[in-house]
Amino acid sequence: MPGKQKRILPAHPPQPRRDQTPDHPPHRPAPHPGRRRSALVTLAPTTPAPSPHQPLQTTRTQPLTWPPATASTVAVLGLWNGNGAVRVLEQDAECFALLLERAEPGTELGRADHLSAEDRLLSAAQVLRLLWSADVAQAAELGIDPLADITARWARLADRQAARKWPAELDAGLYRLAARLFRELPATAARTVVLHGDFNPGNLLSARRVPWLAIDAKPMTGDPAFDPWPLLEQVDDPFTHPDPHRVLHHRTALLADAVGEDVDRVRAWAVARHVEYALWSVDEDEDLHRSVTLMRQARVLADVAAL
Repeated sequence: MPGKQKRILPAHPPQPRRDQTPDHPPHRPAPHPGRRRSALVTLAPTTPAPSPHQPLQTTRTQPLTWPPATASTVAVLGLWNGNGAVRVLEQDAECFALLLERAEPGTELGRADHLSAEDRLLSAAQVLRLLWSADVAQAAELGIDPLADITARWARLADRQAARKWPAELDAGLYRLAARLFRELPATAARTVVLHGDFNPGNLLSARRVPWLAIDAKPMTGDPAFDPWPLLEQVDDPFTHPDPHRVLHHRTALLADAVGEDVDRVRAWAVARHVEYALWSVDEDEDLHRSVTLMRQARVLADVAAL
């Protein structure tokens, strides 16, 4: 099938990914009982367009819930109105149906191997600038949560994890550092923007009307320096390089300059967000191997950020 179909509304809880908090992020509310229904996500057809009597090509999912986080995703797509993200062409909340713009050819930025890592970061930076230009007051009216509310919960959990006894190979001091950053960074931001919230390279698709379009937002309002880390982490994974310190120092500086944000804040958020993965993995994994790896990587980030 030409183009890439990407569901905005997940049919099942997302599997743990390196760009997301494993399993159940605290800012994604639990499903509401009694509100399960079938979702119909329809992508705009490719040319030639069907006649009025032909049904549009559709993708039907399994029954699912409509939590507030999904409603905010739909709301923010309407707010962006195609400015950096796919358009919602039509929607019917009562029937739980969306008609979405189709991004074609639909290649994920992370798979755009014909571009260097630097070129991919710079391309993504242009999209971030567009997304961040949305009206914050309108976002608040739409019920999109402030980042500070979410990170306050993360800070409390980081405090609890820091107070526990851990093996020496797990750097528990990073929990204390993350708790401080979760509280300080939102409060000291120079400006507030509409955040994508899950800006990893799998959520950027190549398109025709513009080079790249964002999908699958987990929107919030807050410090723009929050958004870049999943992108920086997953474009040509810097931790696989012989000298990840050098790579991360270069790429954080490159992207911070491209989006017009303070590089120290971009780096500090990278530390906090990477530790945030380990807030959950220490309790959810069968052993601590993954959490130890995450914390070692976070220590590299903390060194780059001089924290």
